[in-house]
This record gives sequence, C-alpha cells and structure tokens, in this order.
Amino acid sequence: MQITPKEDGQIDPAHLLKAIYDSGVTATEMDVTAEGRVVKDASGELAFHFEPNRSWVITPNDQSRSLADVANTPSKITVTGQLYLKSGKKKANPAVPLKLLITKIQKTE
Repeated sequence: MQITPKEDGQIDPAHLLKAIYDSGVTATEMDVTAEGRVVKDASGELAFHFEPNRSWVITPNDQSRSLADVANTPSKITVTGQLYLKSGKKKANPAVPLKLLITKIQKTE
C-alpha cells in the first residue's frame, strides 16, 4: 500500500503504524521519502529534521555517514528510507520512537 498526503497534508508515521495495527492488519515494513535537513545533536547523533518540530534519529549506515558534512547546515536533502521493519511476531510499539534507516539519498541542495 502506498499513502501520499495532499500537498499541504501531514502524515505522522507512528500514528499511521498504530492505526494499521489497531485495524487488525499487520504492517511488515514502512518506507518513507521525505525532504528535510540533517542535524547533529550534542552527542553527535544524526537526525533527519523535516518539519519545524519533527525529526527522526538516523540509524547509522554507509548512506548516513555521507550526510555528516551537511549536518547543521541549511542544505535540504530528499531521502528514501525505512522507518519500520517487522521483526518476529511482535507488533509495533508506538511508544518506541521510529528511527530512519536511509537507503537512498535522492538529492541535496
């Protein structure tokens, strides 16, 4: 299933994942394509900031390491990544923050 918000719409992936499970359907993975900025927190961890007050921690991998140079700059990027991958029989826990595993960097500005 693919969900695309209206141009001015917003989708909260954590709420969407919970709604899917609450409806009795099992989600096996959730991928996202989003535009935003890369920021680095005080501990040096990278996050993808995509709205005034929203961000996902980035799971370290080869793709994400290449973004360290644009962290905390005004550069906007478009990435595709995985926010959720089902593991075993456990269902998604909405209390656990989603982390972004970047699989593709589409463009940088």
